[in-house]
Amino acid sequence: MKNFPEIRLTREEEFLPPFLHKNKNNLEELIDDISKNVIRDMDEYGMCVVDNFLGTEKGLAVLNEVLNMYSAGLFKDGQLVSNKAGASDLKTIRGDQITWLDGKEKQCQNIGMLISQVDAVIMRANKMCNNGKMGNYTINGRTKAMVACYPGHGSHYVKHVDNPNRDGRCITAIYYLNRDWDIKQNGGLLRIFPEGWRDQVADIEPLFDRILFFWSDRRNPHEVQPAYKTRYAITLWYFDAEERNQACRRYQRESRWYINCN
Repeated sequence: MKNFPEIRLTREEEFLPPFLHKNKNNLEELIDDISKNVIRDMDEYGMCVVDNFLGTEKGLAVLNEVLNMYSAGLFKDGQLVSNKAGASDLKTIRGDQITWLDGKEKQCQNIGMLISQVDAVIMRANKMCNNGKMGNYTINGRTKAMVACYPGHGSHYVKHVDNPNRDGRCITAIYYLNRDWDIKQNGGLLRIFPEGWRDQVADIEPLFDRILFFWSDRRNPHEVQPAYKTRYAITLWYFDAEERNQACRRYQRESRWYINCN
């Protein structure tokens, strides 16, 4: 079981920072519209793309915080769920550098605002009536936000599944921060190989202020193709409560077995 830094989620209203409450009616309508789009597209395609998620001004504020953190050397090489690969193998599998945040850090207020808005969308979609496949899950937790940088030079992430072994993650949400991105010159395409689509794929360009939602399990193998320009993204994974509890209990049993055998 992947040992993620976890955050518990409770009431939807708690996710929105105070300054967003001032425009609550407009925000409620926005969250409602996005949530309905997420429900519809996740049902039909297993994924959903939303452009202009925050708007240019707020998106730039998030980007500036990420750039400041990267300049401060706060990122480390990404890791794999399995520790079987050596350091040299790791670079051929994934070439990103990452840091984990909860959005409450002093230098991350705008990232916190982004996280709050994504939380609100997911929780609204999970609790709406007639919410399709979203209704199959009880979402009350997620990981911290993983901020990732692919530093160019062909850095990539080979084809993989986020949650192949029922670790609890049910929804992946990725927010992109890349201005003036030219996919032909810069690469860095996210390619999804949806289950049941035969030979078809979904190609997602990592464009500024775009957010992507998709099922985290084996329905959506995906890869990040080589990036030749610095590429930034922020990822959140949302847990299904029952699957996550089962994964935690399984991990505890395996840990006790390992201790007893050594």
